[in-house]
Amino acid sequence: MMIYFVAAVAGVAGFLFGFDEGVIAGALHLLRAQFDITSTQEGVMTAAVPFGALFGALAAGRAVERFGRRRMLLFAALLFVIGAALASAALGAVMLTLARLVLGFAIGVAGLVAPLYISESSPADKRGMLVSIYQLAITLGILGAYLVGYAFDDSWRTMFAIGMIPGIVLFAGMAVLRDTPRYLAMTGRRDEARKAIASLRGIRTDDPRIETEFAEMVETADADRGHGSWSELFGKVARPALVVAIGLFFLQQLSGINAVIYYAPSVFDEAGFGDSSTQILATVGVGTVNVLMTLVGMALIDRIGRRKLLLAGFLVTALSLAMIAIGAATDAQAMDVVAFVGLVLYIGAFAASIGPLPWVMMSEVFPLSVRGRGMSLASITNWGFNFLVVFSFPILLNHIGLAGVFGIYAFICAIGIIFTFRYVPETNGILLEDIEAFLRTGRPFRQLGMATGPATAAAKGAAE
Repeated sequence: MMIYFVAAVAGVAGFLFGFDEGVIAGALHLLRAQFDITSTQEGVMTAAVPFGALFGALAAGRAVERFGRRRMLLFAALLFVIGAALASAALGAVMLTLARLVLGFAIGVAGLVAPLYISESSPADKRGMLVSIYQLAITLGILGAYLVGYAFDDSWRTMFAIGMIPGIVLFAGMAVLRDTPRYLAMTGRRDEARKAIASLRGIRTDDPRIETEFAEMVETADADRGHGSWSELFGKVARPALVVAIGLFFLQQLSGINAVIYYAPSVFDEAGFGDSSTQILATVGVGTVNVLMTLVGMALIDRIGRRKLLLAGFLVTALSLAMIAIGAATDAQAMDVVAFVGLVLYIGAFAASIGPLPWVMMSEVFPLSVRGRGMSLASITNWGFNFLVVFSFPILLNHIGLAGVFGIYAFICAIGIIFTFRYVPETNGILLEDIEAFLRTGRPFRQLGMATGPATAAAKGAAE
């Protein structure tokens, strides 16, 4: 079906996200030698990506409503190419930091728009799996960055230059695609919206199923027209969605994932691995686990639902991070093995649940009129705490050690269990329009999808 091609093209933005985040791990030892950078400069250079992404997400919130999903992804693709070219040609740490700010801005835009583009194009029963393609692409990008770092371990310029290739692929793919049916309907381009639905579902334009889906989109678009202010986003209808989206990204980032992604070789060094080549190779192994377990999460997300997968994910990550902390706190050789096993378990559990689900739910829970703004704030939360974790990791490592750092991350994951149980709804299989209808009933958001089957819960809630 066309929808899989659409998800794959938009997913290239996720690959770029992962690649441009992960490539620094293989390049750092070369950059330290060439530019003689301090630990503070290293933190700034590494954290430039999430810092730039924060501003990209902020800018994209309004721009995606004005210019559309497709144009914003084309814009992001151009920035990816420019940023990679500048990074590969950098003459010093300052220029490289600026290039990574450009890449970060592109990631911030794409990180908001790509999941939205997939979500608004997908049928309800496959939406979770299809949006998860974005997270799968992130893990493939991270793995690709690690492999490039291993293959070109004597040339950091080549590592960064390779990032131009997927940027060109993203631009070429988006150039041949339409905008989403929901955006087309919202902007009054209704004939184009019908054609987009037919293309995405693989049916004829005169198929009656098109009119059914189109009518629901138009009804919601008409109801939301003239709305969409920031005050509405913080109002009682949209506020529960905002709490869920922001809360999940807060917990996702403070679980410490990007400390592992950016500084994986350093983590392996602390855990007892020897030379830099061995550390990079071990990091490639972690990247492989990341990819494989993301596939597991994609297989489960539309079967067991979002809430159960999140609860399981936070439980396993809390336990595995505690294993790392305990292993790092002792000098015994056997405990180094415990720390390594804990690290692999953590990556697996994160990849199957905590990694993809905030992106999926961010694209699902907001009313159409404030979807761009809501996703913007959620993305800002993501990148703001991403920056905080990445920048603080080497500093915390020097002051409280690996055991203390991962002990903090374990505690955050334990809080995630409570948060999910109290606030997160089950959106599995529910139309975006029905999720919005449920929000307008004023019932506790966590009750969505609980009382009845997911396909009818929202509709029944709206009728009560």
